[in-house]
Amino acid sequence: MTEGLGDNWTIIAIAGAVGMLAIGILFLASYIFAPKRKSERGRIPYECGIEATPFSWSRTNIRYYVFGLAFLIFDVEAVFLFPWAVVFLEAAAAVFYEMLIFLGILMFGLTYAWRKGGLNWR
Repeated sequence: MTEGLGDNWTIIAIAGAVGMLAIGILFLASYIFAPKRKSERGRIPYECGIEATPFSWSRTNIRYYVFGLAFLIFDVEAVFLFPWAVVFLEAAAAVFYEMLIFLGILMFGLTYAWRKGGLNWR
C-alpha cells in the first residue's frame, strides 16, 4: 500500500459518515417541525390555491417539444465544451479535430432543423 493512501480513505470515510449524519439530522428535524394538521384541501395533488378541474385532453403543438429538444442538445454541447476548453492547450492536436467533428455534427442538426422550419415560431 502506498504511503499516505490509508489517510485518504480515512478522510473519505469520515466525510461519508458526516454526510449520513447530516441527512439523518435533517430528516429528524423535518419530522419534528413539520405541520401535523391534515386537511382535505391539503391532500389534492395540485396545492396552490386553485381548485383542481377534471382532466381534459388538450392538443399541445409539437413545436414546443422541438424547441425543448434543441435547447437540450445545445445545453449538452456546452457541458462538453467547457472541460474541453480547460484542457485544450495541454492536449494533443487530435483533441481539436475531435471537437470540430462534434461541433460539425451539432451544426448539421441545427441546419437541418432550421431548413425544415422547426425553429420558426408561428
